[in-house]
Amino acid sequence: MQISSFVFLFELCLLGSQRFLTMSVAPVEGIPALSSDLFYDIFRRLDGATLASAACTCATLCSISKEESLWENVCSSMWPSTNREDVKSLISSIGGFRKFYADCFPIVVNKEVVEYQPNNYHEYPDNWTEAEYYGDMNESENICPSDFVSIIDIRFKGKPVCSKVLWGIPNANSYDGWFYNCPFRIDFLTYADRDDNNDGSVHLSVSDGLPHISSMERERKDGKLWRELCEGLQLSWIIVNKKMKQAANLASWSPLGGQRHWPTDRDFVIRFGSVLPAKDILPCQVVECILIMKFRVVHTEEEGVQTTLKLTELSMQLEDMEGAHVNGRNSLHILKDALSSRRSKNYGEVLESCHMYSKVQNELKEEKMRNESRLDRLCILSGIAAFMTFWYCVL
Repeated sequence: MQISSFVFLFELCLLGSQRFLTMSVAPVEGIPALSSDLFYDIFRRLDGATLASAACTCATLCSISKEESLWENVCSSMWPSTNREDVKSLISSIGGFRKFYADCFPIVVNKEVVEYQPNNYHEYPDNWTEAEYYGDMNESENICPSDFVSIIDIRFKGKPVCSKVLWGIPNANSYDGWFYNCPFRIDFLTYADRDDNNDGSVHLSVSDGLPHISSMERERKDGKLWRELCEGLQLSWIIVNKKMKQAANLASWSPLGGQRHWPTDRDFVIRFGSVLPAKDILPCQVVECILIMKFRVVHTEEEGVQTTLKLTELSMQLEDMEGAHVNGRNSLHILKDALSSRRSKNYGEVLESCHMYSKVQNELKEEKMRNESRLDRLCILSGIAAFMTFWYCVL
């Protein structure tokens, strides 16, 4: 091993937050001569990506980097919700913090949507039985909703503003068929755990980095608040399956889109999500995981107080290519498969996958509208022909 590895790590520690790497040579006798406590002190200052890179330097550093407490510190910095004792126990039970980071830092990406074409879209067969359409009940019961755990963290301009945990999937414990046959949806704010000293509400204000908004009329013209939200908000929605001992981050970190001043003038809807595989589950083979975050302006400067927003909705739902909501039974299978699907640390690749999905979905909708338009014209012409034939026969 080269002696420069130590100096490389030391300078890496000093500049790790900026992810800036330098290399120099110093007259050090050898890595084994240095205290492991020194390395530990250096490593605990690094972020996950830099720590993983440092572990590739040599066998000695690789061995030190496997220390669980280092990865616990990394996860705690990236996902504050992992500081909870019950979440720590959960992560330990599924393989530890090092595995948790490796599973959840990359984002789920589905490249199969690139090869997908609207002309190849398979409709639901007319002769499908109810069991084939909704899925096999006995197989679905093997996927227990209570085995899923949602871990959510929201950041604004790098600062954590919300960390919540949801154990199980709400309204899914009964086997009366309601959950399995109805559209799948998780309304996080309604069911998430609340701290004893917190009413569960989440607010953003000027002190968090929001711009001063004099009035909603001014905001409609310049859109300053909307731009700050789109550029500053980050969402992590991690799904964990306790039985499978797997986890995956289904959020896109940064917003994929949204709508301002909807449904009311004071509401802002921001959309995150990912494209999930649905092979052998749905005819379309892929679905979109839609994560909706909605903020409402509760105060503006014209009211005599600083600009303040309140989080009013944080939800998850799955939609197929036609925009139809996926039912609970099929959603459980899709979430299960997503835990073992392909991931990528390249955010551009994730965006490309999501944009390709939207493109194909829009083409499918346009093709469907064209077909419906042709059918409408055919019906009108048939009606006119029948009318003229009737009067011709009468006269």
